Amino acid sequence: FIVGPDNRLPHAAAIAVSRMPGKAYNPLFLHGGVGLGKTHLLSAICRATIEARPETRIAYLSCEDFTTEFLRAVQEGRMHSFRHKFRNVDILMVDDIHDLARREQTQEEFFHTFNALFQHGRQIVLSSDAPPNEIPALEERLSSRFNCGLVARIDRPCFETRVEIVRSKALMRGIAMPQEVATYIAGRFDSNIRELEGAIIRVQGLAALDEVPITLNLARQALGDQEEGGQSQQPNVQQIIEAVARYYDLKLPDLLSRRKHKSIALPRQIGMFLARRHTRYSLEEIGGYFG
Repeated sequence: FIVGPDNRLPHAAAIAVSRMPGKAYNPLFLHGGVGLGKTHLLSAICRATIEARPETRIAYLSCEDFTTEFLRAVQEGRMHSFRHKFRNVDILMVDDIHDLARREQTQEEFFHTFNALFQHGRQIVLSSDAPPNEIPALEERLSSRFNCGLVARIDRPCFETRVEIVRSKALMRGIAMPQEVATYIAGRFDSNIRELEGAIIRVQGLAALDEVPITLNLARQALGDQEEGGQSQQPNVQQIIEAVARYYDLKLPDLLSRRKHKSIALPRQIGMFLARRHTRYSLEEIGGYFG
């Protein structure tokens, strides 16, 4: 898990919970957009806890699976065994808890399960696409309980974090990823980590197909930046960054670094000015691109 300014709190909370379940943050509620690492952290908590204390009883499932098991238990008259299963664990982890929305019976059952675990000091970890107060049709008593612990938001990774994610993912796949290619991919995709993984796979696939090393030109070809003769109506942030770097004869990592020397700071400021004028991004987002 690559830690950046946008996910430091959830990462630290996950470590604390795995070390002291039921005592550090209870409940722990992680929320953020799709593909930002919520499930990754939940899985990591499970793994770290089991490695440290193999006897720990953990129930880890999606909200959809919890609902399905609950409805089946009602139909088959097995509510006693259902409650015993989920109220006698040391850690209950439910992914996508926002799926409780508009499921009144399931909300009722989960409310009592939550209370039983909480009162006995058992750890509860939940993940959602939205914070508790913004989950539609969620009972207020559930929302208030979700808010009584730590609610930690995972934001979209900034540019520097995305570069590190690309390099890490490439290393995991055994790919020799040049810095300029990692920088290009990180600038090209900014919504979630799955898009970055998909881009790496496409670049790797084209390189393997053509039996050539990975280069910036190959990455552009793999990711579809050769359309209309390489010309587009409006430049994107990455194109602006590359143009400024070429004009001032700078390396991309230097331009996107934190160095404040005038020979780097001035081109960086010009790049940010051009990005603000020619793209839809806010100054805050552009600042993320420029490190």
